Amino acid sequence: MTLPLDHLVLPVADLDVALARLSALGFTVAPNGIHPFGTANCCVYVKGGTFLEPLAIGDRSVADAAARDGNVFVARDRAFRDRQGDEGFSALVFGTANAGAEDSRFRAGDISAGKMLEFSRPFVDAQGKADTASFRLAFAAEATSPDAFFFACERVNAPKVDRSALERHANGVSSLTGVLAVAGAPLEHRDFLLRLTGAEATGDAASGFAIEAGNGTVLVVDAATAESRYGIAASAGNGLQLAGVIFGVADLVAAEKLFKANAISYERRDRKILVPPAAGQGATFVFEATT
Repeated sequence: MTLPLDHLVLPVADLDVALARLSALGFTVAPNGIHPFGTANCCVYVKGGTFLEPLAIGDRSVADAAARDGNVFVARDRAFRDRQGDEGFSALVFGTANAGAEDSRFRAGDISAGKMLEFSRPFVDAQGKADTASFRLAFAAEATSPDAFFFACERVNAPKVDRSALERHANGVSSLTGVLAVAGAPLEHRDFLLRLTGAEATGDAASGFAIEAGNGTVLVVDAATAESRYGIAASAGNGLQLAGVIFGVADLVAAEKLFKANAISYERRDRKILVPPAAGQGATFVFEATT
């Protein structure tokens, strides 16, 4: 079974800065969420069940203790920050109905990144209605790609709250259609990603390939293609690097007007608007016309 895209982890130095940046980009941002292991987030939810997770260190002493105790999520976040700094795109997350089964599959395929994690945290919607969200995570990673990790997320208890207000965005984003990853030799990572997702690859070429996750596409391209198509400046080293997010937008003209009004630096290329990374936005954002 092909795993669908669930969410993207974007390390940030400060949630207030992330809130300001994402709001200026026209996104509705959810109230801060606090994890029991020292990290915190302020998520952006998109129709279809996917979301962005800007992630900050909320309580360093708690996070340090969690990392020492073998919490893979916190340990990988710390390792990313140590190498890349406090802003970036560190993890690609897929949805599952059974994280335990995925963990067994990852171990059998020799791609497990460590022991599973189960936790709960409070959730509050835009109207202030509260619930508890509970999750199980199964981790995977590729030894040659220290700056990217992956996990399957089982929503054990999905909050029974109305997210529709959080899924309406002033920039007109209606979907998260894809993720961009960059590698010096894309095909060297093909087998790992197929074992991870259970999907099939298309368009195999030295310059890149695509994996259809059902509700979105994972594009893996070389550095030259990333630069020429998406304006992403990426190094050819450190294996696979997560670098960009593709959003579907019905009215690109309206989105461009909003960016201009909010002094957002961007580049217009045909039916796409490319917004380079900035503080609070650790990846290139690609806004692509859907009509």
